[in-house]
Order: sequence, then C-alpha cells, then structure tokens
Amino acid sequence: MSRIKNVSLIVCFLAAFLFTATRFYYPRYEQKFNLTTWDALGYYFYLPSTFIYHDVSTLDWFPPLDSTYHLTGGKLYQANPQPTDGRYVFKYLGGVAVLQIPFFAVGHLIALNTDYPADGFSAPYQYALGFGILIYVILSFFLLRKILLRFFDDLTTSLTLVGVLLASNFIQYVSVDSAMSHAYIFPLYVLQLYATIKWHEKPKAKWAFLSGYLIGLAMISRPTEALMLLIPVFWNTQNKEAASQKWAVVKQNKPHIAIAAIAGLVGILPQLIYWKVATGGWVYDVGSKWDFLTPHWQVLLGGEKGWIIYTPIALFFLWGMFHIGRFPFKKSVILFCLLNIYVIISWHDFRYGASYSCRALSQSYPVFALALAGFIDWFRQKKWWKWVEYPAIVYLTAVNLFQILQYNSTVLHYYDSNFKYYKAIYLDKNPTPLDMSLLDTDELIGNEKNYKKEEIFSLTSKTIAADSQGVCKIFESGLNSDKETWLKVEGDILTENKNDYAEIRAFLLSQDSTNLKAFRFYNPLTMYKGNDSYAFYRKVPKMFNHSNFSLELKTEVGKQFELRNLRIFKLTR
Repeated sequence: MSRIKNVSLIVCFLAAFLFTATRFYYPRYEQKFNLTTWDALGYYFYLPSTFIYHDVSTLDWFPPLDSTYHLTGGKLYQANPQPTDGRYVFKYLGGVAVLQIPFFAVGHLIALNTDYPADGFSAPYQYALGFGILIYVILSFFLLRKILLRFFDDLTTSLTLVGVLLASNFIQYVSVDSAMSHAYIFPLYVLQLYATIKWHEKPKAKWAFLSGYLIGLAMISRPTEALMLLIPVFWNTQNKEAASQKWAVVKQNKPHIAIAAIAGLVGILPQLIYWKVATGGWVYDVGSKWDFLTPHWQVLLGGEKGWIIYTPIALFFLWGMFHIGRFPFKKSVILFCLLNIYVIISWHDFRYGASYSCRALSQSYPVFALALAGFIDWFRQKKWWKWVEYPAIVYLTAVNLFQILQYNSTVLHYYDSNFKYYKAIYLDKNPTPLDMSLLDTDELIGNEKNYKKEEIFSLTSKTIAADSQGVCKIFESGLNSDKETWLKVEGDILTENKNDYAEIRAFLLSQDSTNLKAFRFYNPLTMYKGNDSYAFYRKVPKMFNHSNFSLELKTEVGKQFELRNLRIFKLTR
C-alpha cells in the first residue's frame, strides 16, 4: 500500500525535474535569457522603477535600456502617457511584481557584487526570475497533491497531476514564458484551495485572513481573478444539508468575514497606493474591452489556438464537472470554472496575443484539477479503463511536449494558426514550405497527379531590387484556360539582412478586377541570413481564367534579394 501511495509523490518530483530541465532547454529570444519583454515587461516595470531608478512616472531611465535589451517589442505599450502632462501610468497591474520581489532582490544582490550591470534587466535578474518562479510552482504542486489526496486515492491523484502539469499548456508558462502572470497566480489558487479546506475543517481567523489576502493579491495580478471569491463562498454547499451546516458555521464566525475583507484590502492596497502616487486618484482605468454579449467561442474550439483543440486534456476538465456531485467543492468548482471560461472567452482580443493554446486559463488549473480528478475517478470504475486512460495520458503528454517544441521554434504559430495549418504540421518536426503557406492561404491541392502539370516559368539565379515603391517585380504572364486552373510557385530566396517588412504577392489581374494573395516572407522556416525555400498554390477563380498572373516581392525601398531555382507551374483538369 505504501508503494502505491508514493506514486503521486514520484510524479511531483518528475514534474519538478521536467520543469527545471525545460527551463534550461529554452533560453528564449535568440538565445539570450531575456524574460522581461512584451507583456512580461508590463508586470515587471514596478520593480526597477521603484527600487533602482526611483521614478514611476517620467521613465526617463527606460529608453537606453530598451535600446540595449529590446524590451518593449518596438513600442512602449506597457505604460500609458497621461494626456495632461505626459507622465506615464503602468498599464499592467502590480500583483505579479509583488510576487517577484524575492527573486528581483536576489538578482539585484548578485548584480551588485559582480560585473553585471545593476540595471534591473541584466542576466542576474533574468535568471533569478526564470528559476525563482520554479520554487513557487514546485512547492505549490506538492501542496496540490496534498489537496487532491484528501478526496481521491493516490493513483487518481497521480494521473490528475500528470494531466494538469504535463499534458496542458501550463508548462510553457512555468518554464519558458515564466515572467508572465500565469505561473505566479497558479500558486495563489493552490493556497486558496488549501486555506478554504482548512477554514471549513476548523474555522480560524488566520485562514480567513489568508483567503481574503489571496483574493486581493490575485485581483491586482489579473482583475478577472476576482472570481477566486467563488471558491470559499460556495465550498461545502454541494447539497441543502451541507449548505445549511456551512452557513450556520459562517454565522457563528461573523468576525471572520470582516477579517477576510480587511485582508483583501491589504492585498489590493499596493496597487491603490501606486495609482494614488502616479495619477492622484485611488483608481485608474487601465483600459479593457469586453464582448460579454458576443463571447468568442473560438477561444475554446477555434483553429487559431482553441483550448480544447490545442490542449485536449481540457475536454476532460469539462467532462469532470459531471462527476463531482458528492464532493464539498462541487459548486465552487462548477461555478468558478464556468464563469471563468465565460469571462475569458469574452475578452475582446480572443487570441490573447502571442500564446500557446489559451494561456488565460492556465493559472486556474488547480481548480480544474479537482474536476479532472473527478473524471478520472469515475472513469476508473470501468473495467477496461486501463486500456484507454493510460495510453490517453501518455499520448496527450507526448503531444503537448512536442507541440511546445513546435511553438518555441514558431512552427506552431504564436498568433496566426488555423485548422488546415495545424493539421499539416501535427506531430511533424520537419514541415514543408507548402505547409508554411497555409498560414496565409486555405488553397491546397491534395494530389497533383489528378492534374495536368505544365511549367510556365523557371530561372536558376537572379538578383532583384525593390523600386521606389518598394516592389520587386518577379514574373508576369497571361493565362488562357477554360478548365479548372491552379498555379504553383516554388523556389528559394536569399537575403543578407532581416527586413522589418516583406511579403510575396501573387496577383490575378483582369480588365476590371484584381485578386490578390499575399504570403509572409518571414515564416517559421526562415533563416533570415540564408537560402530560404517558399512554395504555395494559387487557385484561379473561373472569372480569372483569361487574365494576367503577376508575382512580386513587396518590401522596403532599395532592398535586394537573390532568387534561386524559381519555378512556376500551371495545373489544369
């Protein structure tokens, strides 16, 4: 029996090892360990501005650092200039920065005692943040194991931990994009579950305080985490009898409500103080846009990065809600998870910027873990469960880890994916240029053998340069066909320098109409300073069967490229 109980503990140690190894494997951003960029910079801004530069408003210290470390992504969107005096207000809330303080302090201490710049962004700070977050997360999933073992046996707990920690997108936000908010909020949910359980077992003021403080701190990390309140409020209300007993206990401990409320205010207070200093008011509108009446279901099922599509373990998260009826967390989990999903899919930018699957749900996986455990516990009652569940967990874990490899090499695109593209690259470590073209087109011939194929243009090598309009003309010819017609372009383009902008344009031109397809020049296979291969199909609509076909490269004025092995085919049937 003791051997069986140790399985979930072994899973925790293996997960800790894998998270740490993954952190070492992915330096991030052109092999420079630079985590505090883009959105992560927005969360981190508070620490160097407060503790090093003592300037949270003018940010005069920041442009030289941005020039050195390339932090903003090209534009300072992480802070909003005020229209009255041009002073800046941070757009992102400061809860993550509060949680980063210990790691920032370690990085600063190392920088002060070495030759690294003590500027808040040099290597010691990056490494302290990148590996420091692992401490929070590893400790939290050992605690999550302890929570799960209160309600489920060791095997169900083990499979649940594997599903949540290794078969989901969470590892990406712990071990790679680890300066984002998600990995920092994850432990807050684990602690909230633990504090809630402890208070309901034996009501004490310290658990009420901890529960309230966690909600406040989570709210100033991401405001939508206010839904965390549903966990303690609806815990132990799974039926009328349990609810009656719960509310009786609450009435007996009314001061604990005030304690939790005060603790919540303590958690929120750092943000209020910052807004008061920066704007003169206690509250500041950072700017949010929601579509609550028209939620974006593609967040769950879309080809771009749908949660259930790219992280299929999510389907079992949802399924498990039907199998937790006997547990005290029934209403807490169901209400939280459903409302959380609704809020997440109502955010105006349904892609959530650059992300793998739906990153905005990953921090709340400790709550979803209870539902997943309910599903696994139910499924294990089937006689044949081992023949399905073990292979499923192994497969989903392997697929997830492989997709993280694809994501971090940009093969699994961070923004522009779609169903056809995802299908083409699924479990493929060597996608083709034709696969890459599906990022920009849905036109693809399944089998060229069904068509008559005719080469209409070829060249071995040619150097081209952009004219005064930034256009490099490559090819132009008339089309004359009464059959179903496709064009196929394939070839290599050599460039010496990375351009900020370039695209390949394929025009169909008739007397009064133009049909354009544009293909990105910098796709996931691009080497920037090498010989890059491109290929795509172009379906000719019937109305353009008698028209001109034009191929060009649109880029910056004066840029030069060398074309190699370019071939254009016409396919008809």
